[in-house]
Amino acid sequence: MADNMLNDAVAATAFRRLIAHLQHRTDVQNIDLMGTAGFCRNCLADWIAEADGNLGKEQAREIIHGMPFSEWKQRHQNEATPEQIAKMQESVAKNADNH
Repeated sequence: MADNMLNDAVAATAFRRLIAHLQHRTDVQNIDLMGTAGFCRNCLADWIAEADGNLGKEQAREIIHGMPFSEWKQRHQNEATPEQIAKMQESVAKNADNH
């Protein structure tokens, strides 16, 4: 993988912009992100927690969501439909090839 093509400052700036974008687009459900891209806000938070080693999942989710996850979930998360769940499962299955 061509990870060395971006320096850390550029990667960090782009990642912060992605976080800000996802915080702004609360209309986009995590389940839909999972169904389309195979990852969501919670995945990003998990990756941050894993990379940091000292940060817990809840702390990382607060960074990504811009508020405690329980609050974000109450404000912005809708009940997933069977169709959304099926699409997510199909999309996530594709991740097994790369991870």
